[in-house]
Amino acid sequence: MPVIGPVHRRDASDGPMGSTTAINKAASADHQEPLARAFQRALEAAAEYEGATAPNPPVGCVLLDIDGNELAKAAHRRAGECHAEASAIALALQAGVLDRIHTVIVTLEPCNHHGRTPPCTDAILTTPAREVWIGVKDPNASVLGHGAEKLRAAGIAIRYWDELAHPDTIILKNSAERLIAPFRKLSRLGMPWLTVKQAVTANGSMIPPPGQKTFTSSSSLILAHKLRRRADAIVTGSGTVLADAPEFTVRHVPDFPGKRRKLIILDRRSRVPSDYLNAATQRGFVVLIGDSLDEALRRLADAGALEVLLEAGPSLTQTVLNSSLWDEHYLIEHTAAPGGEDRVTIRHPSPSTSSSY
Repeated sequence: MPVIGPVHRRDASDGPMGSTTAINKAASADHQEPLARAFQRALEAAAEYEGATAPNPPVGCVLLDIDGNELAKAAHRRAGECHAEASAIALALQAGVLDRIHTVIVTLEPCNHHGRTPPCTDAILTTPAREVWIGVKDPNASVLGHGAEKLRAAGIAIRYWDELAHPDTIILKNSAERLIAPFRKLSRLGMPWLTVKQAVTANGSMIPPPGQKTFTSSSSLILAHKLRRRADAIVTGSGTVLADAPEFTVRHVPDFPGKRRKLIILDRRSRVPSDYLNAATQRGFVVLIGDSLDEALRRLADAGALEVLLEAGPSLTQTVLNSSLWDEHYLIEHTAAPGGEDRVTIRHPSPSTSSSY
């Protein structure tokens, strides 16, 4: 990315930031729609790399001019690469519109610390941005609020998405919260987010009909592979491996180039043959054998995994759902009608919520 030099920000004659023209315009009714549209675009940009950024969270950023026109859009693509804000600003510089930046829309609070890349706050301060809209505060206790504080101290108006008076505000806010939920759990609890995928027939069985390895619709297969793509690790049991020898690869959607997932097999009795383990390694997995799910999750957290996907048989799946270890449950219920669409229910244990489609 090109180096971005300092630009004129403001002087005393510009007046104080905080409750003046810039904020009033941002809060005005005619400015809400461009902001909401930009929020959605930033979320979509981040979601494209959900599963590619561990141990960092996926983040999206959109830059707007004073009239709400989009100047640039970018996402954080991989740990060690530029963060979303810096990438969007670099794109604006390349397009010759850096001096038009007025509003920064970002799904997560800009960082204010040096890691493998410079602070995002520093990148924003090289622009003439007057306001920054933040989707979610950084959940990391050592970072929380510091990025926003630095930008505010420099005279930039800081706003949060839930302040936007728009019909889609709650949906956008919830989407931003879910986007960083695995990062929040790892930051605060030291454990990865555990998603359980469970597919059942119209009769409620997880066992495929004789001669079949799957029974769900094509749309459900795509969903299952999207869940695999965003996972940093897959956990299964020895019974599933012995019964089906599943590949656990991402096939029905494009995968992230070069990503190596961990495959955790819970196998206390060492029943899984070495041929399967070797084949899984050849498919690109880092294969680990575990005795318990709790132990496996802690090992994955130490390795920086954000999200783990459980794909297992009926016994292990039910055991996990009866525990306090899981965070999200995708229940795919196959319809008995030929050619019909499956019913998908997404559940969360705390607070107990669910949604279906």
